Amino acid sequence: MAGPRGCARVRAPQTDRLPPVTAPSSSTPNPPLGATVAHRTGLAWLAVAVVAYGGLWPVMRLTVELMEPFWFAVTRLGIGALFLFAVTAATGRLRLPRRADVTAILSVGVFMMGLYVSIVHVAVQYVPAGRGALLAYSTPLWVTPMATLVLHEKMTRLKAVGLALGLSGLLVLFNPQALDWSDPDVLLGNGLCLLAAFSWSFAILHMRVHRATLSPVQLSPWQLTVATLVALPFALIFEGAPDATPGPALWLLVAYGGLIGTGIALWSAQSAMRNLPAVTVSTGLLGGPALALVLSVAFLDEPLTLSLGGGIVLILGGIACISIGSARRA
Repeated sequence: MAGPRGCARVRAPQTDRLPPVTAPSSSTPNPPLGATVAHRTGLAWLAVAVVAYGGLWPVMRLTVELMEPFWFAVTRLGIGALFLFAVTAATGRLRLPRRADVTAILSVGVFMMGLYVSIVHVAVQYVPAGRGALLAYSTPLWVTPMATLVLHEKMTRLKAVGLALGLSGLLVLFNPQALDWSDPDVLLGNGLCLLAAFSWSFAILHMRVHRATLSPVQLSPWQLTVATLVALPFALIFEGAPDATPGPALWLLVAYGGLIGTGIALWSAQSAMRNLPAVTVSTGLLGGPALALVLSVAFLDEPLTLSLGGGIVLILGGIACISIGSARRA
């Protein structure tokens, strides 16, 4: 700093000085505290989503024995919509959608939620919950080739390996020793699960090219509202007036399906996406069908056959490779 006006600046004499004391250097410096907290928060949300989604499939299997599947879809989606409206309003995030958000609300509300939920509710009447979860979560296996053909996305080596593993897993699940091809109910249940995965795929493809103005959390209650309206005509046309078996068991199952399996699961998955890399969330959510299979074997006495075990390893491994390959592309 310059001295008073008219005075010459005196330079301090040079002396031997010790270098300042610094912390030991590290090749991998510690991340900022905020990043660490966000990472841990994201992992916590991801764990909640895995448990919520994993428990949903056994709950669906039990609920459709006490309540018509389409009316359960309407009830579950409606409860989830009300829950997310309440949460977004309480946190100051509730917003009216803009024109640019309409197609995102419709594609996800119709294909990823309304049709998907309605279809799988019917499917779990004819297919074991663990197997159904695995087939219905096979969406990335169909998105990858469709994105390559329609959106001209590059088929990387890792994605190709994942696709080959996943399709091999489907062949294992559908081999004649693992599936009774002469039983129409078995074919219907398995076919509906794959149809649900296809429906989800269309929404994913659309969201890859569409950019909404609202965040996924803000879009969710509107999307669930559309999904409820999609499921309602199926219930009215095919099932008529609701005819359920009331009681504590049904109320608990419906509460889980609507609040935990739909509202909290969707909220926690999207909260995880805000705090974690996409590949971490997408591969972590594979714990959902794996947990569904474990719970179905443990509590619903569903058999864990060699073909089912091999199928889940191949399919989930394939989806993990596709997720990692997609993240590298991005």
